[in-house]
Amino acid sequence: MTEVAVNLLWCVPGQVGGSEEYLVRQMLGLDQLGHGFTTTLYVLPGFAQAHPELAARHRLVEAPTNGHRRARRVLAEHTWLSRQIRSAALVHHGGGAAPLPLSRTSPPIVLTVHDLQYRTYPRYFSVAKKAYLRAVVPQSVRRAAVVTVPSSYVRGTVVSAWSVPPERVMVVPHGIEPTLGADATPADELRDRYRLGAGRIVVYPAVTHPHKNHRFLLQLLDEYWTDPDLRLVLIGGRGAAEAEVWSEVHRRGLAERVVRPGRVSAADRDGLVAMAEALVFPSEYEGFGAPVAEAMHLGVPVIASDRACLPEVVGDAGLVLPLEPSRWARALDEVALRRHELVAAGRFRAGRYTTERSAEALLHAYRRALT
Repeated sequence: MTEVAVNLLWCVPGQVGGSEEYLVRQMLGLDQLGHGFTTTLYVLPGFAQAHPELAARHRLVEAPTNGHRRARRVLAEHTWLSRQIRSAALVHHGGGAAPLPLSRTSPPIVLTVHDLQYRTYPRYFSVAKKAYLRAVVPQSVRRAAVVTVPSSYVRGTVVSAWSVPPERVMVVPHGIEPTLGADATPADELRDRYRLGAGRIVVYPAVTHPHKNHRFLLQLLDEYWTDPDLRLVLIGGRGAAEAEVWSEVHRRGLAERVVRPGRVSAADRDGLVAMAEALVFPSEYEGFGAPVAEAMHLGVPVIASDRACLPEVVGDAGLVLPLEPSRWARALDEVALRRHELVAAGRFRAGRYTTERSAEALLHAYRRALT
């Protein structure tokens, strides 16, 4: 068996968004395949409790740091982790950066780059984080035997950013587990729990980061989607734009029509999406946008922006629209008219995004890195 060391020290459980689910689902997908590799996952304290399904199937080694301070986590990668992984045949760094090797005989690297948002929207990053990413990501990409990315869009940005040979950058798409939604909370229970009323709901599952563009939906709700019984449900953690979003909610008088449960259980998340009129996704930038694939799997129409990778992921299985409020004004009416068609097309397209396909693509990257 070929030993692969997987660096997940960048992953503070519950705080890194879709990139956490991306790698977790890939690792779970590996279990479905006979592949000749054995994996050891190097993780932060609390990761095993957050992902017991991984702990049951993979060897997990906890780092001597909680990862909440980036400087300490980076130091642990360069010291403790570098010593731990020296005997591995291959190292997979899952967070877009790779620590400098301790020796010239370090194992080859597979590097996952989730996106290059810091280059496209630098204004959304702190000075310190921009400086770190600008220093570390390019040299990590150059040192990697193979770079994996979640979409062709990100592949193109990586290749063009640093003139990387295209054959070294491989798309490993997100994978959705076939059981997604099996334990979804019933709609009646969710309506009571979150005081949703009896009307239609639209759901946006996204941390309130600036690029997620929550304010666009608030403008729609105020100026175009004016049905008083329509509820906009915003699930996901608190980001840098949280206060700005709530200020806009109150400025527009939308407090009764915007429901903000924050982080919810997987069962509630799936139930809320499944009962929605549509999943709305006006993000300015995504490396993949896993929630749109999840919604298609659950049989829910998607209305998404035409930015970054979203047209690639949604294709013709949903409404992909420019970020102009007038172009979204009648989107819910179109969804109502085409619901059967969009649901069928979405479920068919979601078949592209399975954990098995994702794991197969990752194995291909591992094998190429070793040749």
